[in-house]
Amino acid sequence: MWRLASESDDDVLVEMCHGLYREDPGALPGDARHLRETLAVFRRDPWRGRALVLEVGEEVVGYAILVAFWSSFLGGEVCEVDELYVTPDFRGRGHGTALFAAIERGDVWPGPVVAVALGITPDNTRARRLYERLGFVAAGVSMVKKLGRPPA
Repeated sequence: MWRLASESDDDVLVEMCHGLYREDPGALPGDARHLRETLAVFRRDPWRGRALVLEVGEEVVGYAILVAFWSSFLGGEVCEVDELYVTPDFRGRGHGTALFAAIERGDVWPGPVVAVALGITPDNTRARRLYERLGFVAAGVSMVKKLGRPPA
């Protein structure tokens, strides 16, 4: 079951974040320390996004970072799945599908959204197959320039 992350989940989230960055490195290096900052920002300003955990039984076996942004092009608020990770032993069991269904139903997002967005690394064909099966389509190419200054 996907649920809102609590502070008691922070350490396991950071541990899984390391796993994500090891297994599926992006074009820019990931830094799991940023996840702690993200969790603090989401708790202070929940309109920015939310962190979810996947709990099976009593064990946290996955996490997702959902970020809000307004799209003029799409005509409303978009929920971007910034990070999604399920531990290897729990993959292929429908947990990703369940997350996207929960977002669409409004179970894990505070208001209506006009779209769900995400990015994937080019070599993550398993994730791409899942997303395409769920109705996602490629929409251009995202480009990022990381700035050398700390966040405000």
